Amino acid sequence: MKPENPKSKITNPKSQITNALAVVLASGGMDSCVTTAIAAADYRLAMLHVGYGQRTGRRELAAFNALADFYHAERRMVAHLDHLRAIGGASPTDAQIAVERADLDRKEIPSSYVPFRNAHFLSIAVSWGEVLGARKIFIGAVAEDSSGYPDCRPEYYAAFNRVIIAGTKPETQLEIATPIIHMRKSEIVKQGLALGAPFGLTWSCYQAESVACGVCDSCALRLRAFDEAGVDDPIPYAARLSYKRAKKR
Repeated sequence: MKPENPKSKITNPKSQITNALAVVLASGGMDSCVTTAIAAADYRLAMLHVGYGQRTGRRELAAFNALADFYHAERRMVAHLDHLRAIGGASPTDAQIAVERADLDRKEIPSSYVPFRNAHFLSIAVSWGEVLGARKIFIGAVAEDSSGYPDCRPEYYAAFNRVIIAGTKPETQLEIATPIIHMRKSEIVKQGLALGAPFGLTWSCYQAESVACGVCDSCALRLRAFDEAGVDDPIPYAARLSYKRAKKR
């Protein structure tokens, strides 16, 4: 009888994962902060940050290190993908493309989408996770109530998990976890508050590094989330605007 491939069934009941290691992709933003808090409840942490030539790279790195310190990460790694800046085509990495003013009713994919970015991030996480013997890769992808990036959809991560099974050693048991992917932003805030997530250490703005602009999509989504959750966002804003949803008739 052919022995069963250990990858064919990946199960991680809490009784088995108390001492397991997870790689957590953390940008330093609100979503990755809450994802880190969720992962920290059951796993030891190896935290990974990726710089890709983004406008706010230094501020995001500072936020990442603050979160890694707060959650006592056993390991941390900072990787660099300078080729994404060379490729351009997105406002976070291309100086020729202005950061768009927030439009939370926009139907098309915004210019802030960095083409296929999360595949690059996940590839690094899988390589590191396999070497470390990690069991999970946590990423704070959000499909609901977000900017509509195609590499934040559940089917994308389901497909990537199949790639991991096909492309790693037979004994590797590593899979992607997206614990907040179906949450609305306000639900993410509430989950973070329940877990004691340090939102004051995070950074989400696409274009400023000292005081958040308050007018880019990322700032607008964040401000609306805190407003709907009924709490104040603890980071500073140059323009603390209201982005309330239009009431349905």
